[in-house]
Amino acid sequence: MYPTRRCSSLLRRELAAVCLSSLGAHPKKHGPLKNSCLPRSRLFHTSVIHPPPTRSNSSPLLLGSLQVCQMGSSSSSRLFSTLAQTLSSAALTDPHVDADDYEYEQADPDALLRECEEVLRNRPPRMHRDFVMTRACSLQNTPIRIMQWNILAQALGEGKDCFVRCPMEALNWSERKYLILEEILTYRPDVLCLQEVDHYFDTFQPVLASLGYQSSFCPKPCSPCLDVHNNNGPDGCALFFHRHRFQLLHTTHLRLSVMMLKTNQVAVVATLRCRLTGQVFCVAVTHLKARTGWESFRSAQGAHLLQQLWDLTTRSHTEMDDENRTRVWESEEGIPLVVCGDFNAEPSEEVYRRFLSSSLGLDSAYKCLSEDGNTEPPYTSWKIRPSGESRSTLDYIWYSERAFQVDAVLRIPNEEQIGPDRLPSYHYPSDHLSLVCDLSFSQRPHRLM
Repeated sequence: MYPTRRCSSLLRRELAAVCLSSLGAHPKKHGPLKNSCLPRSRLFHTSVIHPPPTRSNSSPLLLGSLQVCQMGSSSSSRLFSTLAQTLSSAALTDPHVDADDYEYEQADPDALLRECEEVLRNRPPRMHRDFVMTRACSLQNTPIRIMQWNILAQALGEGKDCFVRCPMEALNWSERKYLILEEILTYRPDVLCLQEVDHYFDTFQPVLASLGYQSSFCPKPCSPCLDVHNNNGPDGCALFFHRHRFQLLHTTHLRLSVMMLKTNQVAVVATLRCRLTGQVFCVAVTHLKARTGWESFRSAQGAHLLQQLWDLTTRSHTEMDDENRTRVWESEEGIPLVVCGDFNAEPSEEVYRRFLSSSLGLDSAYKCLSEDGNTEPPYTSWKIRPSGESRSTLDYIWYSERAFQVDAVLRIPNEEQIGPDRLPSYHYPSDHLSLVCDLSFSQRPHRLM
């Protein structure tokens, strides 16, 4: 058991207070943090307030006007890492306010992209990937760009995953974070779903908040990152969306269960309203259990997630007022849904079939790349470990087929582009490829409108 899990509720409260006071930061809308006596399981069904980004005087790396601290470089960063480990067992004052209610100076995405390119000028050119248009779109159409990506936790990349053909220098966080940000800035998603995020507070949350993203982060209760020396805290799932494009209606954190027992895998679910059209939909991000031999475990996790998503989408519909309810497709079917994740499962696994045949009416966006429209890409992850070379399809973007149409999908790079040393590498920061697609709401009339 980690020491933080032995902390009393009083210690958690004091820890949170120390974290905020160490920065001299005080939320402009909220009172002091309060201890909670809620059961652990209920806390994964509420949003949490995340602390503002850490400030460090020890060799910070500048991203525009933002200071982004190096891993383990400051006492306040370590305190936030410890606080993140206890988020599953300590609720904060207002569960409906996220970290982005703090103010950040807005950054220019083009200038930040140029900064990334300048820092990475000595690295090999990045892979060029085209979008494949899957249908003709009108000029009036404004699709929602979704990005799914397991970015590879820094602690795991350096300390556990053993990528035998990837030099440690290629994984240096001072440059690898720029590779990750460059990929995000290249495709400019409206909704960004990430797994294995262990630099949320000190990098991704503040930088992306400065670009107009609102976000929510759910750490794994027993993250393997915590076993790595000089780790930056637990990894977890993070969901980002453009606050100018979407209004957040509700956020839920889930801890996935198997046979009524809580597991180490989590999910974040957000209900959003499009400010352009008024249409409401849910987006979820998750990361299922890894490793061969855990197929039944993953299937059970997937079944639990599907049930939770069904409950959330139908419950969210009944809780909305009349104006919002008229914009949902069919009342008996609930709110349209997008589910992104690293499922750690090939299409042959039962958990894939569960999602494909679920009553939520989901389909996989990346099947659109195949000639028959029914086949997933040959791989979304390609790596070499001591046990051998592994080329697998593990990552997916699921969407409500009745509510959305796929307009475009980002092409999977070929073997030559990936290179003989596979992933990660000097020119790509993760062992998983990013998936990006453009979704539009179907234009068929609705019986309630």
